[in-house]
Amino acid sequence: MGRQNHREAGALRVFTESVAPAEWDSYVDRHPLATAYHRVSAVLVGRKEFGLDVWFLTAEEDGRIVGLLPLVEQSSLLFGCFLVSLPFFTYGGILADNDRVAAALSAAAAALGQTRRVDHIELRHRIPLTGLGMPDRLDKVSLVLSLPASESELGKRLGSKLRSQIRRAEREDPEVIWGGAELIPDFYLVFSRSMRDLGTPVYPRGFFESVCRALEDRVSILVVRVRGQVQAAAIIVRHGKCIEVPWAAATPDAKRNAINMRMYWELLAFSVRAGAELFDFGRSTVHSGTYRFKMQWGAKPMQLYWHYWLPEGHEIPKLNQSNPKYALAASLWSRMPVWCANLIGPMIVRNLP
Repeated sequence: MGRQNHREAGALRVFTESVAPAEWDSYVDRHPLATAYHRVSAVLVGRKEFGLDVWFLTAEEDGRIVGLLPLVEQSSLLFGCFLVSLPFFTYGGILADNDRVAAALSAAAAALGQTRRVDHIELRHRIPLTGLGMPDRLDKVSLVLSLPASESELGKRLGSKLRSQIRRAEREDPEVIWGGAELIPDFYLVFSRSMRDLGTPVYPRGFFESVCRALEDRVSILVVRVRGQVQAAAIIVRHGKCIEVPWAAATPDAKRNAINMRMYWELLAFSVRAGAELFDFGRSTVHSGTYRFKMQWGAKPMQLYWHYWLPEGHEIPKLNQSNPKYALAASLWSRMPVWCANLIGPMIVRNLP
């Protein structure tokens, strides 16, 4: 798709392209609300791994970028057609110098949605963009912990109960291993089983390999083994002074023996040593089991604002397990053999935001 000028207001123009302009990442690097997922390589994960259409919306004024919005198009008979910024990750949405630019990008996204005949557009923001006039969902939060300057201070803040649970794992003599993409097979062994147990289709292993290639040194992987068997694993991503854990999993044995608690201690201690100021435990539904687990570490909820463009007469979609429409499917999926879930899951998840 060539460069399309969707909107012009004075000197402000918004262009929609299938290829990002050369200055895209430079703008991402200097915007205070940007995440690693806004970078071109991360936006393209959906195209490279699943063959999805990707769109780069760029606002320019006086020849310089003043805002941008990446969009990924997904479509299936079951879930419909939609544009998301960004699927597969918690964060995305509009980055702009001001409200006027944000509104222009929103209007260009709506124009693209009409052209592509999508059922909705979902923009995942960390702050409310009230000037867009778009309905939003407020049922998701990120749980974020402010980090001290030292591991000893971190231990004091956690309190005696958590410290006791972390020490309990020492009875199992856990082996803690840090690395990169070479640990994806170990991570996937635990993660795929955990997703099956939750009744959720799993990403293919290649997806995580694509993420590691896209984010390079921003990604690290932690694996915890007990007697040679992988019992817990996590992937972390660095955004400036914040370290996020978007994917983590532990076996039932790991949870019984507090290996999962040891894993989170290692994640937090690593973040302190790396000089991070914030640790993002990832997205949760308010008052869910994972929400309560993360809160016990002292994390505070950070409201997420998911804004929607909807054709007339459409409602905000509920493409999750809380929707009774999908509850039976999730229950049946959790009973499926792991090998079968790993085979079928990737064919479904490519179209799940």
